[in-house]
Amino acid sequence: MEPGRELRVLEFTKIRERLAAYCVTPMGAALCEALTPHRDFAEVSRALAETEEAVVLIAYMGGQPLVGFGDVREHISLAEKGASLSPRALLDVAACLRAARTARVALVKEREDTPILTGLASRLTALAGVEQEINDAILSEEEIADRASAELSTIRRQIRSANERMRDKLNNMIHSSSYAKFLQDTIITMRGDRYCIPVKAECRANVPGIVHDQSATGATLFVEPIAVVEMGNDLKQLRAREQQEIARILQALSGQLAPHADALRSNIDILNHLDFAFAKGMLAKEMRASLPKLNQRGYIRIIRGRHPLIDPQKVVPSDLWLGDEFTTLIITGPNTGGKTVTLKTVGLFTLMAQAGLHVPAELGTEMAVFDHVYADIGDEQSIEQSLSTFSSHMKNIVAIMQQVTARGLALFDELGAGTDPTEGAALAQTILQSLLAKQVRTMATTHYSELKAFALSTPGVENASVEFDIATLRPTYRLSIGIPGKSNAFEISRKLGLPDALIEGAKQLLSQNDVRFEDVIANAEYHRQIAERERKMAEETHSETVRLRDEAEKLRREMEESREKSLRKAKEDGKRVMENARREAEAIISELKALKKQAQTPEHEVQALKKRMEKGLDELSEGLAMPSAAHFIAPKTVRLGEHVEIVNLKTRGTVLSLPDNKGEVLIQAGIMKLKAHLSQLRIVEPAKEKKSTVLAKTGAATRSVPLELDVRGMAQDEALPEVDRYLDEATLAGLHEVSIIHGKGTGVLRTGIQRHLKGHMDVKSFRLGIYGEGEDGVTVVTLK
Repeated sequence: MEPGRELRVLEFTKIRERLAAYCVTPMGAALCEALTPHRDFAEVSRALAETEEAVVLIAYMGGQPLVGFGDVREHISLAEKGASLSPRALLDVAACLRAARTARVALVKEREDTPILTGLASRLTALAGVEQEINDAILSEEEIADRASAELSTIRRQIRSANERMRDKLNNMIHSSSYAKFLQDTIITMRGDRYCIPVKAECRANVPGIVHDQSATGATLFVEPIAVVEMGNDLKQLRAREQQEIARILQALSGQLAPHADALRSNIDILNHLDFAFAKGMLAKEMRASLPKLNQRGYIRIIRGRHPLIDPQKVVPSDLWLGDEFTTLIITGPNTGGKTVTLKTVGLFTLMAQAGLHVPAELGTEMAVFDHVYADIGDEQSIEQSLSTFSSHMKNIVAIMQQVTARGLALFDELGAGTDPTEGAALAQTILQSLLAKQVRTMATTHYSELKAFALSTPGVENASVEFDIATLRPTYRLSIGIPGKSNAFEISRKLGLPDALIEGAKQLLSQNDVRFEDVIANAEYHRQIAERERKMAEETHSETVRLRDEAEKLRREMEESREKSLRKAKEDGKRVMENARREAEAIISELKALKKQAQTPEHEVQALKKRMEKGLDELSEGLAMPSAAHFIAPKTVRLGEHVEIVNLKTRGTVLSLPDNKGEVLIQAGIMKLKAHLSQLRIVEPAKEKKSTVLAKTGAATRSVPLELDVRGMAQDEALPEVDRYLDEATLAGLHEVSIIHGKGTGVLRTGIQRHLKGHMDVKSFRLGIYGEGEDGVTVVTLK
């Protein structure tokens, strides 16, 4: 067979052309154009991994990181031999050095997902010093910078000075009255590299000097006046020195490259390979291709594969598998229905994958590594060799049958066509049987009904078909594996206007077996299409159900988050209100004590404190009236003495007043009295029966015993007798639990009282107050 024929027939050469277009160097493009599939599994795996790394880096960096440069290998060889390079050649070498430096900076990172390309880039040699010297010395291929050397800068400064002196001299001459009358014009011009003035031909004798040129008419002579000839000679010498210095600079820059010749060649090889790798990545991105899985067992599974050379807006994705339950696939269907495209897609995907290219299919696609891909596709009849279509195909088939092995993939388009249908079908069946016996992965397209029956009755062989829409007389290009295709010749002819009588006559010529076989195929296709439509409807319904479920779940999470957020805010607001109320109450109590110690306290000050207390209670009630996110049933009303919980504050208390017109209730919570709205209350069971006031009889007198004793502001020796007296009265009154308010302060009074309580005969136990009871400023005493 013709070498590389399969690459051309399966259009792999066009893929290489598209790949080369993404390269930024001519050497990288050459690598792309010479790309051929690998046969070794490890090489294929490495090539695909390299492409995947390029795709990852392109996505990360937003594009490929390489910059273009020309082929400088010849320049490097000349420099190595001691030759002086031209400014253009040195600039090209500097561009190569810049490409190596930028690639190394961009790719040598601490990445774990790109070991191949990072390893390649780490081998690049950056010669930043040489690159900088070339760029500093050479401005363009025609201009060397003054800063290239101190000597060049000095010479050019002298040249500028000499030019200025000569022009000044000549300007004085052409504007003087003694010379102006001999000149055609008062200008200074250049002839060669000499300064001249235009002298009238008839006045030549009046202007001594050297004639360098004359006008076309001979009326004007261009004369270098004798007065500036010596200055012109000096200028010429300076320019010669300038060229010598430029040559020396170019030689020195070229000499700097020679020691690094091997490193530069290595850089070029690495950059070319990186260019090739990133071209593969760019092509994969453009085709929306994916990394295929690889296997060595001849199994192919393509998921929604798209032929890369068909317009992406028009191509119909196909699913296809081969090499597991069956090794031979026979595709039938009408002409222009996509049978040949399917063959080419499988062959081209195989070549692309084995060349290290991603394939335009979905993730999960799996490709096998074959020793060779054989293809007999298209009409290649040769007039020069006097070969017919059949002979041309048969020549290819003979070569395939001689070379194919179990590790090969064979593709046949219209196998057995171009000759007598009966003989062609028999020949095609025999060829397929031979390939089946060798376990060769085979795909063939055909119109022969005999091959459809062969596939139905032979293990390891499967039918497939491409759909055709009778209503529109157009193929749908969808591939269906497991169902043979129907030719649809009669239906197409009827749609196109062939009389029914002729169609019926043709049907009469078919055997009953052929008719029944075609009917079975038609019935199977009809039910397959119905099943496909129902499957799509089920998928759409499932997708809609999943979408609604996700939306409902999202809404539920949002509501839950909103509820928790509201609850947190309510708790924080409640705590803040309680803290403000506590501080305000302590301040009022302190002021009351101070007023108590003063004699004749004015009434208006007492009323002001009372108003402050009422205002604090109102603000506390407003804070407690904030809605809570917790779920509970609020009472419609409450009774005096009933035990309730203030939900926002998780604080329990006793009802002291019935709800007012605002629905607010006065509650005794520990040592504090506060207002709360009915909506924030929950009825609870009392822990112990408590009474806010107890009547104690001492002698003939009857007086009330409060639930707390306030000794703040007293010294320890004053407070202890008051505590003893209060505990005696509380015990006589039958109280179970009382509170002693001593304040926080330095803790001396609290420590002394608690030490005293430890040995008191009426005390069962005691503890510090909790939140809502006064905390460390209160000791709660349990009596015996």
